Amino acid sequence: MKKNIIFSALMISLGLLSSCGSGADKQASAEKKQGLRAPAYPLITHDPYFSIWSFGDTLNAQSTKHWTGEDQPLVVLAQVDGKVYQLVGKAISLLEDVVPTAQKKPYEVHYTYANPGTGWEATDFVNQSWEAGTAPFGDNSVDNPMKAASRYDKEIWYKREFTLDKLPNDPKLLISHDDAVQVFINGVLAYEDPNFILDYGQRALSPASIKALKQGKNTLAVHCRNDRGGAFIDVGLVQERKLLDTELAKQTSVHLTATQTEYSFDAGGVAIDLTFTSPLLMDQLEVLARPASYLTFKSVSKDGKAHDVKIWFALSGKVSADKAKQEVKAAIEDHDQLLVQSVGTTSQQILGKKGDNVRIDWGKAYIATTKKASIKSTPNSLQGFVADIAKKGASSEAKIGAASDMLIGVEMTLGQITDAISEHLVIAYDDEYSVQYFGKNLRPWWRRDNKTNALDMIQAAEKDYDRLMQACQSFDEKLSADAQKVGGEQYADLCNLAYRQAIAAHKVVANTNGELLFFSKENFSNGSIGTVDVTYPSAPLFILYNTELAKGLLRFIFEYSESGRWKKPFPAHDVGTYPLANGQTYGEDMPVEEAGNMITLTAAIALRDGNTNFAEKHWETLTTWTEFLKKEGLDPANQLCTDDFAGHLARNANLSVKAIMGIASYAKLAEMLKKEDVAKKHFELAKQMAAQWMKLADNGNHYTLAFGQKDTWSQKYNLIWDKLLKLDIFPKEVVEKEIAYYKTKQQTYGLPLDSRKTYTKSDWILWTATLADDTDFETFVSPVWKFVNETPDRIPLSDWHETTDGKSVGFRARSVVGGYFVKMLEKEMLKK
Repeated sequence: MKKNIIFSALMISLGLLSSCGSGADKQASAEKKQGLRAPAYPLITHDPYFSIWSFGDTLNAQSTKHWTGEDQPLVVLAQVDGKVYQLVGKAISLLEDVVPTAQKKPYEVHYTYANPGTGWEATDFVNQSWEAGTAPFGDNSVDNPMKAASRYDKEIWYKREFTLDKLPNDPKLLISHDDAVQVFINGVLAYEDPNFILDYGQRALSPASIKALKQGKNTLAVHCRNDRGGAFIDVGLVQERKLLDTELAKQTSVHLTATQTEYSFDAGGVAIDLTFTSPLLMDQLEVLARPASYLTFKSVSKDGKAHDVKIWFALSGKVSADKAKQEVKAAIEDHDQLLVQSVGTTSQQILGKKGDNVRIDWGKAYIATTKKASIKSTPNSLQGFVADIAKKGASSEAKIGAASDMLIGVEMTLGQITDAISEHLVIAYDDEYSVQYFGKNLRPWWRRDNKTNALDMIQAAEKDYDRLMQACQSFDEKLSADAQKVGGEQYADLCNLAYRQAIAAHKVVANTNGELLFFSKENFSNGSIGTVDVTYPSAPLFILYNTELAKGLLRFIFEYSESGRWKKPFPAHDVGTYPLANGQTYGEDMPVEEAGNMITLTAAIALRDGNTNFAEKHWETLTTWTEFLKKEGLDPANQLCTDDFAGHLARNANLSVKAIMGIASYAKLAEMLKKEDVAKKHFELAKQMAAQWMKLADNGNHYTLAFGQKDTWSQKYNLIWDKLLKLDIFPKEVVEKEIAYYKTKQQTYGLPLDSRKTYTKSDWILWTATLADDTDFETFVSPVWKFVNETPDRIPLSDWHETTDGKSVGFRARSVVGGYFVKMLEKEMLKK
């Protein structure tokens, strides 16, 4: 489905504060430097709306961003002996128009809908048949950023002339295109993209096209093609103007663990370490559900001499807004012990938006620190903040303005530093209501009593700081050690990177009965909420660490069927579009897929818990779904499976395995419930179906992608439950034959999903690897580690990538990487 990538015409490049470490600690920090280069580094990660990342190796090389890619700047500056250093984010700047887009004013162009032929982009190309018209061009559909557009249906070529009095500084493209686009400057290719950017995004120009710019008359030539869905094109040029001159602090290391990301910097004569901690501890549900992260910094003299140090930290108003121009209000909150500041939109349309590439614009973002004479709040406007730091001009105290021009922040005067000194901040978000569930707005889990408020939550977080920093360190060390023991160092790296991402793609809320609901969001796949075939791959993490969260992933699907709202004999695909869970919005069912998923995961939870309390409550529904699998599961009709991006497939062999696993899982539950006859009947049926499957899928040295399709193959990752649940339905030879064959199909960056394409899903590779013996596990994991380490796409971890070049095909920041923990889960399940 199409997604919006939204960019504001007035962008502020900010950066964030935090630190950790000390001079004596510098060597320890260097020794802890990560072996894995993450595609993007998690900084503040709690839920699909409160999720801020660094999209690169160096924290002060770019603005921090929401997982969608929209700038959500955090700022950290350090003044050392009078010189100001940038630690987080780019230098503070404003984005100025060089060649305005039609957002400011429509502009005249010459255009054609007929292919003009080779060389059309050249400045001296003339064709008298081109028409004069007004940009932007589009089909005025609801998805397009500007409905008042000249008509464009299938394909358009146009040219726009502009004059430069002087050459711009570091120009960028500001563009919205739907779909494929090529842009030329004075005949030189500046940018091309086969996909789309709805709304507006800033994109880099090719070096050659920047050189082609000249004083005087210039030409923009644009070609846009509508391949699917709507149509839109608008192009302009922008440049950044620095508001504050800073020197980049030298980043000396970065180290990522399950709950923390640590950075170390040299700034003049001082070493500054920053640690971002999101305490997502699954054995402490109240803490995990509390949307409060910590930013800790430590400063120490590198040379033993005293150095005068001051730190500034700021959080952009864009963290609480969907669009840069939305009006926000900043405020200082009344609290006895803490300096607390908030920022949120003035409109406060609670649960007013749904969709994929959108950000929250209700509730408030907060920062808090202990009240001290050495700590004060900063001006709330960008201009005032800069003036205050530079000691030039008036420090305006504006409280309301555009999100991109507002911030909340603190100035910390540390004084003369020799020995290590440490401070920290709490960064939090209160959305007031998180999810609409069949017409009722639900509170987040942490304020389910309707009494606890944001200041209570922040005070609790501050009180817990010392305890949680120790708990996070202990948990991170244990997770790394456990993962390395079962899967090796590279596997441990992958688990550390996946942990926060998997949890933060969910929201914890309470239903009207006070039971926990754990809603996923399909990040950059279609924005659905509570998708069963997203729950399925992510479940190993939650079954491993906290089955109450795993139950929270299933509970609303059971309720949907048992309420009578969903009347089909198999589970729904989803319960809506995030954050509105009012019923399935996906256009097509996945009958065998979702039935197999729900039954199998319910059995896994029962075995992990050692009881059937959850399953017994839903036994009638589980029976209905099992009856459906018995009728439709062995030889599935033409339908989608969880890998729906690959399209429909009839007689899907891996989907058939899922159905067989579902029936066997039902038998396992019946066995645990002492329903001996039911258990025996369904175990026998599952084994009969497995025998039939082996004949239908037989292709000599492996098994087919689909029954009847010889010389095809696919990863049979669904077989993992035969091993984890100790079902023993398929003979060992099935897995042995498949694993041997997969080893002949490996590519540079992993094992392809199946014989149709060279792309893959990394979560499924980890499941397939866990099917293999320990000696082969790393054989399959190592290329996935290589992909993560080398992919050119600097985005939160994508689970869908090309095995030939390591590029992301789609998806990012999704919960399904929780499936990486399947190897750790295997160890625990096989103990029982």
